[in-house]
Amino acid sequence: MKAMEKRYFEDIEVGDSATSPGRTITEGDIVNFAGLTGDFNLIHTDAEFATSSIAGQRVAHGLLILSIASGLFTRTGYYLSMSENLTALMEYSNWKFKKPVVIGDTIHVVVTVSEKIDSKPEADSGKVVMRREVVNQRGETVQVGDTAVLFKKRSRAEVARQL
Repeated sequence: MKAMEKRYFEDIEVGDSATSPGRTITEGDIVNFAGLTGDFNLIHTDAEFATSSIAGQRVAHGLLILSIASGLFTRTGYYLSMSENLTALMEYSNWKFKKPVVIGDTIHVVVTVSEKIDSKPEADSGKVVMRREVVNQRGETVQVGDTAVLFKKRSRAEVARQL
């Protein structure tokens, strides 16, 4: 299947994987996220205070990195091939914040389909679970967890046309 063909639930396979481009985390990212969320925790916003943190400097908000990773996935050809048929984000689960991310770190995300669930074959959509691993420039996993999304199935008319 070509990367840009329109994927439906039936086309997604356990083991499918995509790697995003990288993105460098900036001071502006942290400041803007603090302003947006109201999370002005000193470990994120006070350079002097953060020198005593586990990273020795300001640490990016965990949810900022989670959000950026979500956006990075949308920049992959795999996502673009499925975006029209992705109908809902259902849940984040088993999310782990494994290492701090600091200003100047460059992250990317590796997304792998880990499960397909078609609990209602008569339904118009099925559930797909994707493992997301956020990796820094040193190859270290900084965050990891699962997302469950709902995807459209092919319509009966489209299936009949393909036969």
